Amino acid sequence: MSIELVNVPPSLTESAELRLVDEISEARKTSPVEKQFVNFVFFRVNPDWRKLAPEIKRAAKGEFQSVYDGYRDRFLLFSYSLVGFDSKADLMFWRIGPSMDAIQDMTAKLFRTQIGSYFESVDNYLAVTKQRMFVTGKIEDRWHVNAGEKKYHFLYPCSKEKGWFDKPASERDALIKENFMIGRRFENIKIHLTHAFGFSDQEYIISFETDEPRDFLELAEELRQTPASKFTLRGMPIYTCRQRPLMECLDALG
Repeated sequence: MSIELVNVPPSLTESAELRLVDEISEARKTSPVEKQFVNFVFFRVNPDWRKLAPEIKRAAKGEFQSVYDGYRDRFLLFSYSLVGFDSKADLMFWRIGPSMDAIQDMTAKLFRTQIGSYFESVDNYLAVTKQRMFVTGKIEDRWHVNAGEKKYHFLYPCSKEKGWFDKPASERDALIKENFMIGRRFENIKIHLTHAFGFSDQEYIISFETDEPRDFLELAEELRQTPASKFTLRGMPIYTCRQRPLMECLDALG
């Protein structure tokens, strides 16, 4: 399981890391850590889409796929279906890259497609990484997290009550670490924490990747009992997403 814990205070740093300065410095030279923009955008399709003739839908989906694929060299791109799981949204894209402008450009071009004209953006969350960089197809290390390896993705935008920020930073760090230590027990779950403060009403976007949804439900129940959970605002949406190739996601729309 990969856990991204950011802004770790010195007291939480393992002493062994102090003996690996040369190795870490060399790793930084060959694989520089960059901040990345992380976007989760959710769409709902207008029911009128399902009334179109099959040949029209087939051409429209091909056009949409072409635009989507045109950005694979600019993002890590993952598509998810929510059909049958959620009434708020039908489709989600997880986009990770170095440019906010590219996120906007891609979204505008998708909306200009024929099927895009039937899409409504239900939620759109933008965040940024601080210490680690998402990658695919590589071995994970201290600076890299493989993204999109699991079937299911659970998204939880997180805001804290005012009392949270009245606590000393060291106490907040300890509470966050307690939550992540609970998560560490679930080897089938990857937990990603990215920073959204300044972009929206949320402070963090927390997401969970897993191949076994029952593990996530058990973890969520345990996290509800932690002291840190008392400072979390309720009412935030939690989305359940199933990763599938884009065309399968589009076919599921009807």
